[in-house]
Amino acid sequence: MPKIKPPVTGKYIDPLVDFAFKKIFGSEPNKDLLIAFLNEVFRGRKHIVDLVYNKNEHPGDLRDEGAAIFDLLCTGDKGEHFLIEVQRGKQGYFKERALFYTSRLISGHAPKGKRSSWAYNIAEVYLIALLEDFTLENSPANIYLHDICLCNRDTGEIFYDKLGYTYIELAKFVKTDTELETDLDRWLHVLKNMSQWDKIPVYLRKPIFEKLFSIAEYTNLTKEEKTMYDSRLKHKWDNKNVLDYAVSTAEAKGIEKGKHEEALTIARELKKEGLTIEFIAKTTKLSIEEIESL
Repeated sequence: MPKIKPPVTGKYIDPLVDFAFKKIFGSEPNKDLLIAFLNEVFRGRKHIVDLVYNKNEHPGDLRDEGAAIFDLLCTGDKGEHFLIEVQRGKQGYFKERALFYTSRLISGHAPKGKRSSWAYNIAEVYLIALLEDFTLENSPANIYLHDICLCNRDTGEIFYDKLGYTYIELAKFVKTDTELETDLDRWLHVLKNMSQWDKIPVYLRKPIFEKLFSIAEYTNLTKEEKTMYDSRLKHKWDNKNVLDYAVSTAEAKGIEKGKHEEALTIARELKKEGLTIEFIAKTTKLSIEEIESL
């Protein structure tokens, strides 16, 4: 395996590193940043005025039932729950995991004991997932934002609009600075590229983005925060290095497999011409057993 390079820290921290994401979006003084981002994600369908941060671990009701741990969990000013996740790599049962998390929040609304007066008055629950290095299966190549809800399969009519899943595939968001049209475009552009810049671009000169860049300056972190960020950044780079190595190895094996298939084709033709098994094996580097089985 190639040697893993140490992380290079730029002027701004990488907002997609878990520590940095929570530093930027997960504290009370900075909640205006999260509110602004979420309002753009909902694109006018919701208007969030205020947020309250909740504990990001939601324990199970039973002793042996696992806890659900979120990146950020907030309650909106109308009682809605917002679960914000940054997913850095592909996981098995990813969709099921999202359903499990939101189901935990929904079931947590039920009062303990007698429920006759409750009438299943469930608050709204929304999951917003930023997918960094992978895309959803069978997802169209030109669509990076997926707004999912419960609807009638035949008519497309929304059946229930108080449960939603928004998946943003950052790998597919490839707009350049001159192609940015909305503030959501600008947010996604910043999330992907801020750690590579040495100053705030002119086209992002808005108070909300100026505050974001100020918070994200590496030199503004405390010594302890720098240590935590450096550790998480190295962890991210290590994982990427392992993934890149696995991909390159798989591609190399694919090439080898292609050469093997080509050798089998040549061996079949030589065998038809009546050449000896030994000569064909020497020419194609195939085993005698493989050639005899053709």
